Amino acid sequence: MLAAMPPTPDPTPPGAPVPGRAVSDRARADVCPGALRLHAADDGALARIRLPGGELTDRQALALAEASEALGDGALETTSRGNVQLRGLGSDCAGELAERLRAVRLLPSDTHERVRNIVASPLAGLPDASGPDVRAWVRELDARLCASDWAAGLSGKFLFALDDGRGDVAALDADVTLIAGSAGEGEGEGPGPGPGSGSAAPLLRLGRDAYGHPVEPGREVTAVLDAARAFLDALRTTGRRAWHPREVPDLLPAGTVALPGFAGEAPALGVLPGALSVGLRFGRASAAQWRALVAASAGGLRLTPWRGVVLPGAAAPGLAKLAQAGFRTEAGSAWERASACTGLPGCAKSLADVRADAASALDAAGAATGLPVHWSGCERRCGHPAGRWVDVLATGQGYRVTVNGPAGASGAAVDVRNEQTAEAVAAARRTTK
Repeated sequence: MLAAMPPTPDPTPPGAPVPGRAVSDRARADVCPGALRLHAADDGALARIRLPGGELTDRQALALAEASEALGDGALETTSRGNVQLRGLGSDCAGELAERLRAVRLLPSDTHERVRNIVASPLAGLPDASGPDVRAWVRELDARLCASDWAAGLSGKFLFALDDGRGDVAALDADVTLIAGSAGEGEGEGPGPGPGSGSAAPLLRLGRDAYGHPVEPGREVTAVLDAARAFLDALRTTGRRAWHPREVPDLLPAGTVALPGFAGEAPALGVLPGALSVGLRFGRASAAQWRALVAASAGGLRLTPWRGVVLPGAAAPGLAKLAQAGFRTEAGSAWERASACTGLPGCAKSLADVRADAASALDAAGAATGLPVHWSGCERRCGHPAGRWVDVLATGQGYRVTVNGPAGASGAAVDVRNEQTAEAVAAARRTTK
């Protein structure tokens, strides 16, 4: 059982700053939107529906499409956590939206709906998967989160990741990551096909720690929950304020097994063994496109943290129809690993219509490979990727292009006009140092 390091007795009331100790700047309330707590945007209210593991049945997907048309702007957005957003909602539609979600079991808990942030390897359980099918862990973790009173204290930004050993979602730097059968290089442990196979034990990673904690097979979800609770208990005991373990690494025990580098690769587009895989431009699709996904599916969809969709069991002929519907179905274009914030007109803080500008630049670039790229309308850089990426920031006169990433790894900034952005971004994406 993972627990916080024993704290020194502290008479300071919970929630108060501790003298002489650095305190994370989290005094403001967590205003992360949810299905019940709508966010007021310039283009109407926004609802974010959590989808543990990114999974949707056909019925649930159609219900979301219908809700977007009846209550919102007729489109749906996928997020970098495999969730769905509805935009352009009326300020008085919260009750009806909740009823629609409950009818298809997309709102199992009113009190915990914002903490159901769980990403999972989207190809887990498919014919070419070498690791375990982590979807059972997803379902167990979701159920136990919703049943735990203490879990309601987690931030709406707190993220769980369940990796089947391939290293895809482990690269997302989640708050608590469970890695199946991929123990890394420490203590004689080596990669293996997964728990219960007699190979390496699952590993638990806290925040961005370079080391993991071995987990006893059969106690995977318990270890994940224990880690999240230990984080909250440590904050309560010390009076620190934080949303993520990486903000207070001294409060939690370090791992003991070295972790490997994680690939962080999104599923390839096109026909995969036992599935179809498509991409959405900036994660946005019309209700009609959503219905095209359902028509091509074999009963369910898996939304990926890379704003794509995997259709397990779908037949290869369906790919052509999805391409006709406007989905990305082939690899190698500049649109690969490209993302953008909402920008104007949806966000008043934005200095540009970044999605329109980004689309023009990406279409002009044609085929391209290299680093991920993210367009932002303001300094908040909402939705930017983890790791190393090309930062394209609106300045009001154009864009500032920088290779961003871990401390010490950022490149020099280049200010460009809109018409120069495509060339500057393509050059930055080719950066290797």
